[in-house]
Amino acid sequence: MLKTIVFGLTLLFILIPASETPALAQTKLARPSASFSVEYTYERNTRAEALEAYLRKHNSPLAEKADIFVREADKNDLDWKFVAAISGVESTFGRAYPEGTYNAWGWGIYGTNMYGFPSWDEAIATISRELRERYMNQWGATDVYQIGRYYAASPTWASRVTYFMEQIEKFESIHTSSQLPISL
Repeated sequence: MLKTIVFGLTLLFILIPASETPALAQTKLARPSASFSVEYTYERNTRAEALEAYLRKHNSPLAEKADIFVREADKNDLDWKFVAAISGVESTFGRAYPEGTYNAWGWGIYGTNMYGFPSWDEAIATISRELRERYMNQWGATDVYQIGRYYAASPTWASRVTYFMEQIEKFESIHTSSQLPISL
């Protein structure tokens, strides 16, 4: 009886026109987002996942913005850990910043001057773009220490940003190695 059912199902699959199902699947896959390579998508997701986990470990309200950090870093040719690390120095990863400003980076805050953004997304995008365009392209800074001369009054700012970047890097290594698939 079991052989008859298996034979019947096999025959059913053979007799179904093969062109209907694959054509439908191809239509669904042929979206612009499908143009990214699998390797790039995996790498990017891994970075965002690691950054999100790191920020969650620090109880950061920015954790859910990990994809934005990575996307804006890629768009502006920055190290993907850089802008998040600045928030670590300036506001303990967004846990202590001027209320209502979405400014966890100390951006434009000096004396009584207070600069705010309409959202975390806008803040991350603006700061990433300005670091690239103004600090690096216009003023010629090529590393965290040179950017620090313009960005902050503290002579230890760059070393503290670098520290957080290194910590995120270590966390990514641990996070990704624990997620590697096992092959036999």
